Amino acid sequence: MSAQESNTAATEQKQEVAELATQVEDIVLDAEGKPLSKKALKKLEKEREKEQKRIEREAREAAERAAREASEVDCAKENYGKAPINMSQVQSGTKWTEIKDLSAELAGQTVHIQARVQGSRPTGSKMCFLVLREGSATAQGLLVVDNETISKQMVKFANSISSESLVSLVAKVVVPSEPIKSCTVGDVELHVSRLFVISQVAVTLPFSIDSASWSTLDYERDPTLNRVLLHTRLNNRVVDLRTTANNAIFKLQAAVSQLFREYLTNEKFTEIHTPKIISAASEGGANVFRVDYFKRNAFLAQSPQLFKQMCIAADFGKVYEIAPVFRAENSQTHRHLTEYVGLDLECAFREHYHEVMNMIGDMFIYIFKNLEKRWAFELATVRKQYPSEPILVGDKPLKLEFKDAVALLRKHGEEMEDFGDFTTKLEKTLGRLVREEYGTDFYMVDKFPLAVRPFYTMPDPENPMYSNSYDFFLRGEEIMSGAQRIHDAGMLRERIAACGVPVDDLIEYIKAFEYGCPPHAGGGVGLERVVMFYLGLDDIRYSSLFPRDPTRLEP
Repeated sequence: MSAQESNTAATEQKQEVAELATQVEDIVLDAEGKPLSKKALKKLEKEREKEQKRIEREAREAAERAAREASEVDCAKENYGKAPINMSQVQSGTKWTEIKDLSAELAGQTVHIQARVQGSRPTGSKMCFLVLREGSATAQGLLVVDNETISKQMVKFANSISSESLVSLVAKVVVPSEPIKSCTVGDVELHVSRLFVISQVAVTLPFSIDSASWSTLDYERDPTLNRVLLHTRLNNRVVDLRTTANNAIFKLQAAVSQLFREYLTNEKFTEIHTPKIISAASEGGANVFRVDYFKRNAFLAQSPQLFKQMCIAADFGKVYEIAPVFRAENSQTHRHLTEYVGLDLECAFREHYHEVMNMIGDMFIYIFKNLEKRWAFELATVRKQYPSEPILVGDKPLKLEFKDAVALLRKHGEEMEDFGDFTTKLEKTLGRLVREEYGTDFYMVDKFPLAVRPFYTMPDPENPMYSNSYDFFLRGEEIMSGAQRIHDAGMLRERIAACGVPVDDLIEYIKAFEYGCPPHAGGGVGLERVVMFYLGLDDIRYSSLFPRDPTRLEP
C-alpha cells in the first residue's frame, strides 16, 4: 500500500471514530445505565423543549420588564441613591433627630435621621419596610409608591440596601394603627421621602444582628434559632457591639463610672492619675506582668494602691482613680480578666475605718439607685436580651462580720475554716443565704483574717488573727476589696517582712510613711464585675469592651 493510500485509510478511520463517539454521546441512559427506549426518548425530548421554552419565556419577560421599567419616568430619582463620600465638603445646618428621641409628640413633623439599616422587608413591588437602628434604639421605616415622591425604582433601591449599611433619610413621623412591637420605638413609624446610602456594607457579615440579639427566652421557644457563640462574638467584636443590648451594656458601664465620679466629687474627693509602669509589684506575689524598660525590669501596675496611699501621705485627704489594672493570673473563669478597669479610692479618716467603709456602702447604694432611675431605658434594653431581676437593695447596706458569715454557712451545712477565705462556691452560697434571710443582694463582710489580706492591711487591734478589712458583694460575688491601711512606717516594715515581700522594692513607698501619714482606708472596684453582676450576665467578657484573658490578645 502506497503512503497516500495509508494516509487516506487513517483519515477515514478517524472520521468513523468521531462519528461513533458522537453517536455514543447522543445515547441517553436510564438509571440502570441502559439506553432509553424510543418512547422514553420522545418524552425526554418534549420535557427538554418545554424547559427551553420556559427559559426563553422568562428571559423575554425579564427583558420586557427591564424595558418597561427603563421607559417609566422615575419621579423620585433625586430622592434616593448612594451619597458621595463625606469629605466634609459642606455644612448644611440640618437639624438631626436621634431615633431614641422619636415619639408621638413629633407626629406630623418631618425629621432628618442617620441610622443603620438592620433589615428590609418588601411587600410586593410598591412597598418596603426598613428596620432602622441608632445605638440602642430601633424604629420602623416605610416606603410606599405614590408616583410623586416615591417610585417603584426607589422602593426597589431601598430593598436592595445591604444589612448594616448606614443611611441618611428624611421622613414624616406617623402614628401607626397598632404599636410596632419589633422595635424599641413602637408608638411611631417613619414614612421615608428621601433615602441615601452614606456607607455601604460590601462584604458578608460574620453573623446577622438579629441572630446576635436573640434572648435565652427566644432560644427556649425555638431551639432551631442560630446561636452566636461567645468566642464568635469576641472574634468579630465590632459587629457584636452593634446589638442594642451591647450598646446599652456599655452605656451602663459608662454610667457606673459617671456615678462613681459624681458621688466622690460631691464628697470632696480629688481624681488622680497614677503610673501604670512601676518598679515593683504593687500587690506582691507572682501575678504581675514583667516588661523590659530600657534594659531594666519593670512591671504593669496590679493596682494604684501604693500611689493612692502616697497621695494620702501628701495630704490630698481623699482621692480616687479610674484606670486600667493588670493581673497576670492564668485564670480561665467567668469573672477573671488579665486587664480590667479599676475604680479605686483612698480616704483619710478621723477615728475609725468604718467611716470610710460606710461611705463606700452609701456610694454603691447611690450608684444602684441612680442606674434604675436615670438609665431605665438601657436597663430595659439589656434585660430584654439577658433577662434578670433587678437587685434587691435597701437604703443602707447589710454588714456582716467574717466570723458571722462563716457561722451562717456552717449553719446550712457548708464546711469552712475559721481563718480561710471564701471560695467562689462559698461566695455564691453566702449570697443566696443572705438574700433568703436578709432580703438583699448587696452586703459587706468586715474583719477578714489577716493571713488572706495584703501586707499593707491593718491588723485588728482586738484579735491579730483578723484585720480591719472588708469586701463588698453583689448577687453573691465579690465586687470590691478594701481595708484600713498600715500608716506607721515601723509596723509596715514588720508586715512586709512577715509576708515575704522584698523590702528593697518598696523603699519609696515606705519613705512616704516615715514623713508622717494620717490613718486611712480605701478599696478597689472592678468596673466590669459591677456591671456583670448588676445585670446578671453569666460571663465578665460580656461587660468588657475588648476583653483580655490568658488566651485572648485581640482584637
